[in-house]
Formats: sequence, structure tokens, C-alpha cells
Amino acid sequence: MGVGVEIEGLAVSYGRTPVLHGISLSVAAGEFVALLGPSGCGKTTLLRAIAGFVQPSGGVIRAGERDITTEPPERRGAAMVFQSYALWPHMSVEKTIGYGPRLRGWDRARIAARVEEMLRLLRLEGLGARLPAQLSGGQRQRVALGRALAVDPAILLLDEPMSNLDARVREGVRVELRALQRSLGITAIHVTHDREEAMILADRIIILHEGRIAQQGTPEELWARPASAYVADFLGATNRLQVRVHDGLAEAAEGEPPLRLAPDRAPLPGEATLHFRPEEARVLAPGEGLDGLVFHGTVALSAYPGGRWRAAIRIGAEDVLVDVPERLAQGQTVRLGIPSVAAHVFATSH
Repeated sequence: MGVGVEIEGLAVSYGRTPVLHGISLSVAAGEFVALLGPSGCGKTTLLRAIAGFVQPSGGVIRAGERDITTEPPERRGAAMVFQSYALWPHMSVEKTIGYGPRLRGWDRARIAARVEEMLRLLRLEGLGARLPAQLSGGQRQRVALGRALAVDPAILLLDEPMSNLDARVREGVRVELRALQRSLGITAIHVTHDREEAMILADRIIILHEGRIAQQGTPEELWARPASAYVADFLGATNRLQVRVHDGLAEAAEGEPPLRLAPDRAPLPGEATLHFRPEEARVLAPGEGLDGLVFHGTVALSAYPGGRWRAAIRIGAEDVLVDVPERLAQGQTVRLGIPSVAAHVFATSH
């Protein structure tokens, strides 16, 4: 079973360059947490610090009740699956999975039983004698996972292990990994830059920005209430339009009713930026009302990416992308509605 992880005030620097700035977070025993963010945000450094491959310049890391801040990697009760899988080309599947138990001095019968268990658990039966070059990408990923799990770690650390898989295989492996983690009750901390992957896998997502936690919460919480423009943009609300805010109201187009913002979500009066997702906006029928913000624009382009049409709608000097049920004619004038639940308004940064 997994153990909880507690991190307090964790700081890491590379030379004189600070990378993590006093990170504090808790991961419950058996929880699956995703560290999400773009390259350079500090997520892999944080994972490697938990694993013991990076020495912090400050702060504390605990596994359960045990302080592991200065413990070597092999004494932390954690196992790591790397982005590259790090499989030895000359070593068979069976020997790779049994490598950790052999280092720990397990007897042959126990090692063989554990390898068989891992082969069955990861659907690798009959492949024990194969070398990595004889395996598919998904199979190699499962071998790397089996090597990590073979030693019964309390904490599983995953450093973008699916980034080398093609999209079709990746979807299946995500489901398998989540089901496996739940069945074993292991604590998992997963690094990814892929928003969808984090949303599918994680009980809770921690979004990092420049070595600090930008926001954390369940996938549903982050999706519905991003705390900043950075988080909104990273979670798919990539469309941006300017609005005016006054007295807790956001105004879009002249002649359209304003949107009353929740008191804890209203920026200071003045110019603000609305963020919204393409799939959450609507092209309104003539005279149709909406609980939200309404803009006036013209269709600049329609394209068919599959399953739906996507229109580029020009509003002022900005083009925004919107999913629509049918093709819209280029040059057509439209009223674009963004429902209140999909409208994320933040002060405009200059």
C-alpha cells in the first residue's frame, strides 16, 4: 500500500539559479497526483527531488512519518519510471523486471514468483524472454512499469512515461495505468505537460509555473474555476477577448447585457481579458438571449477537423476559435455567446 508524501518549503537551485521556490504540498496515501506544466516550470525537478536524484537547498520531504530529505534514492521507498524507459538493450523482459529484487537480495524462487506476477498484471505473458528491441512502444512502457513495481514501492514516480507513445496507444495505456494504481493502492506522482493526460489520470492536479504552485485541485475544480490567466490558458481556455469591468459587471458588445461576476472572481474596474474554450462558446440565433457575455463578429474561416466544424470568428482585431455544429459562411455576421460558467475574466496584464 502507498504512503503519504509531505513536502514543506522545498527549494532547489542549479548553481546560482533557483528552480523551485519554497514548494509545499501534501499527497495522501493511495492518491494519484499529476504535476502539470510546460517545459521549464520545475515539475521534473520536483519529482527528481522526491526520488532523491536532486538535492534540495532547503525544505523537508517526508514519506509517511519518515524524513527522507537526505536519504539515498534506494532507501526512500519510491520507484521511478523514466521518460526514456531506460531499458537495457541486452536484458530480457524477465531479467529487467527481476533486476530490483535481485539487488535487494531476494532468493530465486521469490524473484521468479514476483516476475510472473508482474508479467500477468501487466499483460506481458509469453514475452519474458524478449529483448526491448522486440517489443512495441506500449510493451516497453509496461516493462519499465513492471521493473518499478517489482520491488513493492510505497510511492510510484512517473516522469512523462507516455510521451514516446503514439496517440492511440497512449489512450489505452492511460486507462491501464489508472486501473493498476487503484488496484494496488499505491501513491503515484506523475509529471506531464499533457493537460488531457493529467485530467484523465489524476485525483488531483498541481499546476506549476516558474518553480511555484500556480493552483491545485481536482480536475473538475481547476476546469471550472482557474485561479489565473496562466491556469485558464493552460487548461484550454486559449481564446482571449477584451471586456470592460465596473461595479462587478463585465461588458462585451454595445447593446448586449453585461455579465455579473462573482464577488470573488471580479477583477478591479477597468480593462480585463476574457478567456474561454472553443467548445464552450456558442453562435447564437437571431434574438437569442444568454446568461453570459455576447460579442458581435464575422466569420473569417470554417474548417472541419472531424466530428464538428470549427470557425474562426473575427471580433474587432482578434480571431477566436469556436466549435459549431455546421459550416458557417465566410463573412457571415454572428453573435457569439460565452455562457457565464465558461467565462473566465482576469485583469489584463501589460
